[in-house]
Amino acid sequence: MKRLIGLAAAAAIVVGGFVYLKSAAGGFSARAKPTAAERVVARLVRHLAIPADARAMRNPVPVSDEALAEARAHFADHCAICHDNDGSGQTMIGQGLYPKPPDLRARETQQLSDGELYWIIENGVRLTGMPAFGTGTPDDLDTWTLVHLIRRLEQLTPTQLKEMEALNPKSPTEIEEEREDEQFLKGNDRQ
Repeated sequence: MKRLIGLAAAAAIVVGGFVYLKSAAGGFSARAKPTAAERVVARLVRHLAIPADARAMRNPVPVSDEALAEARAHFADHCAICHDNDGSGQTMIGQGLYPKPPDLRARETQQLSDGELYWIIENGVRLTGMPAFGTGTPDDLDTWTLVHLIRRLEQLTPTQLKEMEALNPKSPTEIEEEREDEQFLKGNDRQ
């Protein structure tokens, strides 16, 4: 028991020292790039957080052009705000998060099992910007379809990306600008 208390105290001192040094060196800005140690720890914690039976789950949805079209529409409307339509994570919101959203096309993401990708979408990832988007059950077919799309993000065509862009959520300002443009083009400019 003394050994366990000693280990916990040592861990608390190390973490406390890290927090002190980090804050003294410029704080905990969301603009900072995660260190190599942070990336390794984050991946390890994420791996340990996903149950083994979830990692082993197989995608029950057959791949089809229709399923991928539905997944692109869903991704554009729900995921692209942080991950971008191409999965790069290069969006204003995505780049403001800490940690940054991963490039879903990258090897680190593509090496995850279908079950791991499914679990992450369904349950989110604590202490990140990734919310839980599903019911938490293993049978959400929309989420399984998204897993197929994530596997194919690198293969999206310019036409598909353009179609997705049209489905991205718009701010009230963008909606008003479109309305004004439409009015102008109809010759109803009342400004």
